[in-house]
Amino acid sequence: MTPDDVHTHDPAHERPEQTESDWRDELRSRGFRLTPQRELILTAVQDLGHATPDQVHAHVRTSSSAVNLSTVYRTLEVLEEVGLIRHAHLSDRAPTYHSVHGHEHFHLVCRNCKRVTSVETDVLGPLRAALAEEHGFEIDEGHLTVFGTCQGGCAP
Repeated sequence: MTPDDVHTHDPAHERPEQTESDWRDELRSRGFRLTPQRELILTAVQDLGHATPDQVHAHVRTSSSAVNLSTVYRTLEVLEEVGLIRHAHLSDRAPTYHSVHGHEHFHLVCRNCKRVTSVETDVLGPLRAALAEEHGFEIDEGHLTVFGTCQGGCAP
């Protein structure tokens, strides 16, 4: 599967209700400057829902030819460090980034049709409790990806 093969079905993932001043304040409070490139890249991640660095770069390039791919990678790292975005591995290729605002979720990826579905973390309650009790282990829910197959009619 290539990064362009990632298809997202994400009914629970909508653009977050976050004001510009919220994320600007978050960047500044963590010692980072607000740059036009960071703003373009964060907006691209929010607009795309789930996106690889190449997809973010392509989206940003529709607005500005001054942003190169290495800037996208560095900025995604900064935005993740600040806590504005997270990444998950939805394929064996580049990580896929998404905004953390709105809701905490994990991902289901169909190995046949490559469909990606975001799922609210409340369904993990019994698993979360069992892993904590039996293994003293806490799940990093936003980084969790479960691979399997869709039921009913998807094609490889």
